Amino acid sequence: MPRDYWEPAARLAKLADLGLDEAVLFPNYGLLWERALHRAPSALLANMTAWNRWCAVVVPEGHGRLHPVAHLSLRDPQWVEAQLTTLAAAGVRLAMIAPALVDGRPLSHSAHDPIWAAFCHHGVTPVFHVADQPRVFDDAWYTDDREAFVPVLSAVFIHTAAALACADLIINGTLERFPALRLGIVELSSLWVPLFLMMLDGAWQFTRQINGRDPAPLTLQPSDYFRRQIRVSSFAYESPAALQQQIGTPDVLMLCSDYPHSEGTATPFLDYTNGAGVRPDDAPGLFHDNVAFLLRRG
Repeated sequence: MPRDYWEPAARLAKLADLGLDEAVLFPNYGLLWERALHRAPSALLANMTAWNRWCAVVVPEGHGRLHPVAHLSLRDPQWVEAQLTTLAAAGVRLAMIAPALVDGRPLSHSAHDPIWAAFCHHGVTPVFHVADQPRVFDDAWYTDDREAFVPVLSAVFIHTAAALACADLIINGTLERFPALRLGIVELSSLWVPLFLMMLDGAWQFTRQINGRDPAPLTLQPSDYFRRQIRVSSFAYESPAALQQQIGTPDVLMLCSDYPHSEGTATPFLDYTNGAGVRPDDAPGLFHDNVAFLLRRG
């Protein structure tokens, strides 16, 4: 592979060609084996631990401009706490987790509260990203599973697991209990966000009238938690400027490229400035501030 795909110094040199000052770096092979190793938790955690060690190497070699994303599973709370301690000490501020049930429990389950508290304490932000992770839908729906590298339904419903996880964490009070918790959603599209926020508030209002109760006491409208604590990457072709108007705040969407994957782009800055017609001075959140929020710079 070309050196800038994997070598920190080479990626730093490549940033100028990409039109970027800094970059967030997700795992590559780590996107492929999480579901395959679901029944072998020791192997799952061993692979994640190895990647996280590499992240700690990238941080100093990146000179504050490369931000590697760790890889975590919530299935072993003691392991998560140990990993977060090590990652925070190394300066790693982002960690990919699956938007999925944890051994049959939703992410909002009270058993996971110590883990969310640990994310807040160590200043590490959990992030959802496209990957072969435990699925929302039954495997029988994926009729091309054996032949396709990416099943068609996985692409059609690319955002569904993240949307479901966000609704769970909001409606069941996790973001209310942990206002310092921040959450990123990357490469899972953003066109769905305005409709999701409308449905989130509408369904909450409707069901509380029907049921006579709330799943958890909330002091804000559900969509306000999303706007306050969650940031979402938006591809240039999704017209992020128009989406920001529908969402009602510039403090949600982020620039992304998916470089160096084949569907990614080598000209992300120009894609947004020339293609989408939005510039840094007009949208500081999209180009910098919102990812800085996830990195806990402010």
